[in-house]
Amino acid sequence: MTTQDVANKLVRLCREGKYDAAYDMYADDAVSIEMHNWSMGEQVTNGKAKILEGFKQWSDNIEEMHGGSVGEPTVAANHFVVPMSSDVTFKQGGRVKMDELCVYEVANGKIQRAQFFYDTENM
Repeated sequence: MTTQDVANKLVRLCREGKYDAAYDMYADDAVSIEMHNWSMGEQVTNGKAKILEGFKQWSDNIEEMHGGSVGEPTVAANHFVVPMSSDVTFKQGGRVKMDELCVYEVANGKIQRAQFFYDTENM
């Protein structure tokens, strides 16, 4: 898979709500990096299994999903970026509206690294 193929598939799966399949696109030794002032979980998560575990903890804490979007990917060499937004109410923490840029690095047809940048004022 090319980087464009990976980007297009990830966007399609996220838009369809197929997050387990989206996380299956990660390499087993992938790295996920959240911004340093995000209060939930680790800043750096190593390994697909731990990344998926962190996502499940995050999603299990959602009380209600009000909306969100997944934009078009922009590809440069073996990287791509996707703008995303979400509007959710958490069981603990209340309602949060967030715009983020998700930056991915691809190697051997898998996501090797993911890094997320977002506005933390509403968190």
